[in-house]
Amino acid sequence: MNSSSLLSYVTYIYGLAGFLYIFAWVFKSPASGKIATWVALAGLAGNTAGIVLRWIESYRMGIGHAPLSNLYESLVFFAGVITLIYLIVERRYGNRVIGAFTMPLAFLALAYASLPIVSGGVQSLVPALPGVHDRIEPLIPALKSNWLIAHVITCFIGYGAFAIAFGVSAMYLIKQFGAGSRSGLLTRLPDVSALDELNHQLIMFGFLFLTAGIITGAVWANSAWGRYWGWDPKETWSLITWFIYATLLHARMMRGWRGSRIAFLSIGGFVAVLFTYFGVNLLPGLHSYQ
Repeated sequence: MNSSSLLSYVTYIYGLAGFLYIFAWVFKSPASGKIATWVALAGLAGNTAGIVLRWIESYRMGIGHAPLSNLYESLVFFAGVITLIYLIVERRYGNRVIGAFTMPLAFLALAYASLPIVSGGVQSLVPALPGVHDRIEPLIPALKSNWLIAHVITCFIGYGAFAIAFGVSAMYLIKQFGAGSRSGLLTRLPDVSALDELNHQLIMFGFLFLTAGIITGAVWANSAWGRYWGWDPKETWSLITWFIYATLLHARMMRGWRGSRIAFLSIGGFVAVLFTYFGVNLLPGLHSYQ
């Protein structure tokens, strides 16, 4: 079994975990929630094994580089980071309902990587999207740097934290605007104050890693292209995303913003993350993932 086949199976495992978390929330089934946790752990183990196997495969091909160089590989890593951060949050807070809003994001990331428009050798179903593939290929000269691993890992830890914060923000808004409802689904959501604080912690954590990602990217750019910043589309949108989350943290700490305003900003920030990740690939630039 090669890495692509293994990661295809992991996609279904993540989908099952997401389904079980939703089932546990809707039907108030603690047993399903416990099974969902073990399924998510199995998916994370498979995800990690897939990354390691792909790394080994690259060495067997005489290429030998970390599997973080194209859209397929970054999606695989992104799904793993989302799952890892979620499981840490679940362990810390002991609430599996959060999984119903976050594990589907890991499933969607890996499912997108498995689509025909992503896998190699199949014509794109949507020609407007960038041509993405799961082939292992040699790195271009600019990517042959130890800064590649540092830059990608720090950025995607930040992205993963923002993804969980997005799910938590959605939970907050559902709970807040349905406060007058007697629905059992809403009563099983965590308290709004706990969600607000968790959202803040996740964004603080993600912001630190996004900042580190931008800094390592600038150092890498200087070694590869002789300049720290060139206003490439991805560089520009990374900065926009950074400013959105910086504004959110400033508004909370200096202006005392809480609750729904922070939740809406968090959702807006994650939309910017997605555009930085996917949208700029439609624009010409040095950072377009293939």
